[in-house]
Amino acid sequence: MADEGRAGIEDRSSVVPRENKTSEGLLVDKYNVEASEILANEALRLPITEAVPIYEQLLSVFPTAGKFWKQYVEAYMAVNNDDATKQIFSRCLLNCQLISLWRCYIRFIRKVNEKKGAEGLEETKKAFEFMLNYVGTDISSGPVWMEYIAFLKSMPAVTAQEESQRMTAVRKIYQKAIVTPTHHVEQLWKDYENFENSVSRALAKGLLSEYQPKYNSARAVYRERKKYIDEIDWNMLAVPPTGSYKEEQQYLAWKKLLTFEKGNPQRIDSVSSMKRVTFTYEQCLMYLYHYPDIWYDYVTWHAKTGSVDSAVKIFQRALKALPDTEVLRYAYAELEESRGSIQPAKKIYESLLANGTNITALAHIQFIRFLRRTEGVEAARKYFLDARKSPNCTYHVFVAYAMMAFCLDKDPKVAHNVFEAGLKRFMHEPGYILEYADFLCRLNDDRNVRALFERVLSSLPAEESVEIWKRFAQFENTYGDLASMLKVEQRRKEALSGTGEEGTSMLEGSLHDVVSRYSFMDLWPCSSKDLDHLSRQEWLAKNVNRKIDKSNLAFGTGSIDKGSSGLTTTQKTNTSSKVVYPDTSKMVVYDPMQPNGSGLISSAVAPGLPVLSGSMATSTAISGGGTTKALDEILKVMPPALVAFIAHLPPVEGPSPDVDIVLSILLQSNIPTVQAQSGKTGLPQQPQQLSAGPGPTTSDLSASGRARSNQNNSTYRQSSKRKDLERQEDDDTTTVQSRPLPRDVFRLRQLQRSRGSVTSQTGSAASGGSAFSGEPSGSSG
Repeated sequence: MADEGRAGIEDRSSVVPRENKTSEGLLVDKYNVEASEILANEALRLPITEAVPIYEQLLSVFPTAGKFWKQYVEAYMAVNNDDATKQIFSRCLLNCQLISLWRCYIRFIRKVNEKKGAEGLEETKKAFEFMLNYVGTDISSGPVWMEYIAFLKSMPAVTAQEESQRMTAVRKIYQKAIVTPTHHVEQLWKDYENFENSVSRALAKGLLSEYQPKYNSARAVYRERKKYIDEIDWNMLAVPPTGSYKEEQQYLAWKKLLTFEKGNPQRIDSVSSMKRVTFTYEQCLMYLYHYPDIWYDYVTWHAKTGSVDSAVKIFQRALKALPDTEVLRYAYAELEESRGSIQPAKKIYESLLANGTNITALAHIQFIRFLRRTEGVEAARKYFLDARKSPNCTYHVFVAYAMMAFCLDKDPKVAHNVFEAGLKRFMHEPGYILEYADFLCRLNDDRNVRALFERVLSSLPAEESVEIWKRFAQFENTYGDLASMLKVEQRRKEALSGTGEEGTSMLEGSLHDVVSRYSFMDLWPCSSKDLDHLSRQEWLAKNVNRKIDKSNLAFGTGSIDKGSSGLTTTQKTNTSSKVVYPDTSKMVVYDPMQPNGSGLISSAVAPGLPVLSGSMATSTAISGGGTTKALDEILKVMPPALVAFIAHLPPVEGPSPDVDIVLSILLQSNIPTVQAQSGKTGLPQQPQQLSAGPGPTTSDLSASGRARSNQNNSTYRQSSKRKDLERQEDDDTTTVQSRPLPRDVFRLRQLQRSRGSVTSQTGSAASGGSAFSGEPSGSSG
């Protein structure tokens, strides 16, 4: 006994560090699934009084975790605390439609009522009907149907009437069970056949023939439903979406199942079909509890089927589950407003504005629009006067109200006054200035537009006025005369010459300025080829004082920073069709098995890009010399588009290449076009020669042919050497236009491999040498 006690103490002491580690993990991330599972397992070993705080903590984070609720309630059932058990069931049953939890409930009901005689049997029967009403359509509910049927058969029947009532009740449950697609539908059909034949063979024939097609339909639907059910992880805990591969797969699996159920594959009545879809949504929310689009989809389905009151209740549950999801509140208010419930909708908006410091400018704007729709212009104006005093009021509120007064109320004077009032507070906001300028342009008030630009540009620092100058130049290009156009353009260059945005070279006139002035929308005064040429030359001119890295030039025009060119905002969006730049802002991370927190690239290296994840980070961490500093040095010489592409590469399970080494090789490689040194095979310049037919055999080569081959080869070598010398002399002044095209190394290796195989087969080097390199073939002897 002493040894056992000592062993128990040792076991307990070994658990303590694990509990501390688990608690620390939950403090960092309360949705840490692994730590929560460990904590739940630890609670199993504790007395119920010590385990209660643990269960309450877990269920406050995972309120739809059926397995945690089941474990919690079974702990109370084990100590026969019926009152606490009933209280827990009342908290979880309707929100956790899990078969195992409901079977635990029916087991508790049967135990409580087993000694109450007829009254207890009736209570148990009601509990069974209550359970089947909620979870009877579950694909795993077959054992529940069987248990209920066995319970009905075991009920005492003294008189013939009671026996008849019992048989009728059993038949009714059988007929419901055999038309429900469950795992046990075939077993239930066999039991039903035996039941009817044991009662009356004459009656059984008619009933079985009536229900045979319904059973066949249920069995067919079960087989289809099972395909969707098998893709779902029923042990998954509801956590906020992180974008992991597993979560995305579960999301798609649930969407497929919901679509399948909405299609009513069994062709049952609409009430039963809606009940089945509702049950599927409720099960889905047990696992996708933090997905606002699932809640909204559930609400929309209820609204489309005419159950607006049910949709409102779902919205209320959604806001309780996701109180910080602002878009659900707008959708809820929209539903109430659409059905004429103005006051409930107004309360929803007011709840958004009651968050104190968390009030957003968007909430002010949307409430102003709501008040104008429902209560009129004066109510909107009154609220705007109050909202503009709020510390959360940004320039967006002024713009929204001014444009509402201008476009909806047709009152340009009020709009102008609002813009002027906002200018005193938001003179430093380029976005506000541009909106104000657009408003004045709509009024055709060119005098005030120029006055606005002059007023703002005199107070804004140069680095914050880039967009203002561009819009000013664009305005003069559109509405001004040639003198004012050229004057503003020159002023813009002088003002921005020291900011690095335009560069000192922009003080000189360039053809790019003419292109900017004389283009319109997607119409250009030059060809796309000329535009590409101008872009390259402008980039090279700006970087003339910097050492141009060959690895940067290797990427061609793709590395040119179009954002710093002289093109206006409109022109930048209409670049040449031949210069294609990927829109990295719309990239989506494809991440099969990404562990959390694996990013290594800092935002300082690639501003505006997401943190590097996946295989890139993994390979950097495990490579011998692959430090973050080394990776940063590599990324500095790469174009932003390529950095963004690499940052979004998916991780690879299993062996994967070391990305640092691969990138280093690619960036340091400088493969010449021609390699025709003595003793080495060169690659002819004409690509069509590479695809020539098989090389001639030894017998086909005449003496004159060999001489001509030698002469051509020597001439070719001399010209290649001259080109190599010229290339070395011009190496320091290499430009994008003069850089030779890269050699197709993969194609060359294929040809050399085929050459080697032919040589080994024929026993002579003549079959491939002259065809590929221009060198004379050796004699076969």
